[in-house]
Amino acid sequence: MKAIHLTAYGNPAQNLRMVEVSEASAPSAGEALVRVEYAPIAYSDLLLANGVYLLRPKLPSVIGGEGAGLVEAIGPGVTNVKAGDRVTIPFGTFTWSEKVLAPAQGLFIVPPSIDARTASMLNINPTTAVLLLSEFVKLKPKDWIALNAANSQIARCLIAIAKSRDLKIAGIVRRSELIPEVEKLGADFVGVESPELPKQMQMAIGGMQISLGLDAVGGPATATMASVLSPGAHLVIYAWLSGVPIHVSQGDLIVKRLNIHGFWMYYEEFLPKMRAALTEATKVVASGKLTLPFTTTYKPSEIKEAIEHSQRGGKVLLDFNHTN
Repeated sequence: MKAIHLTAYGNPAQNLRMVEVSEASAPSAGEALVRVEYAPIAYSDLLLANGVYLLRPKLPSVIGGEGAGLVEAIGPGVTNVKAGDRVTIPFGTFTWSEKVLAPAQGLFIVPPSIDARTASMLNINPTTAVLLLSEFVKLKPKDWIALNAANSQIARCLIAIAKSRDLKIAGIVRRSELIPEVEKLGADFVGVESPELPKQMQMAIGGMQISLGLDAVGGPATATMASVLSPGAHLVIYAWLSGVPIHVSQGDLIVKRLNIHGFWMYYEEFLPKMRAALTEATKVVASGKLTLPFTTTYKPSEIKEAIEHSQRGGKVLLDFNHTN
């Protein structure tokens, strides 16, 4: 069968290639064999391929952090899934392969109303969004949160899930032409990263407290985020899109006594909470309040082009239904 192997750490477009591997074996006790339908190229997959992620498998290795497919067979003792179920594939099982063997307990059955392409994108961004909104601050309806990179794929999830909890969202973008897009997603305030932003945001939210700030950018953008947060607020760093170390002023750190956290969804303390988070996110998707758009699909044989497209921008899915 066909799979995509990472052969060396470094340039993903050069070091990822489609290969022929042995057919997956029959599932053992507690396992299920899943025929992969679609697997996204996630930001974390590019980080892993570049050798700068928290996971570093021995090479050559299949990679791919999320995906969905159909259960083909189950091993002895498996009762939570059956052949024919569409499932998302759990963390710890790399997905860029025609078929994968996975621990059956980690499989999540996707509701019939959610199509295969959308299902493949449920595990990372929507689930991350639920955890970010749940694990640091006890938020009540009408509470405000702030987030930057507000036009990103994960921000789309954060906004939809926050709205489903009746929270208020202050979004930050880098260009004014992005404001209408983020307002359409449901953000209650959208402003452009600038020295004037904190004052604009305070006027817009009427002096309300902002107890949670979600930073995906780093660098000076973190300082802007910190400046709009209330005393004792929690600032969570969950990505580093700028590639620059975070900036936070001593005043915000000392006077406001901000709590600063690094977040990775696969930290040990979050693993027991993943299924509940995925369940909540999936309900929001199934309700139609959150859509997970993608730009295009590529065959596994087109992995070089797929990676280059992903690096330029846009959500790319690998289509394992068509491997020739």
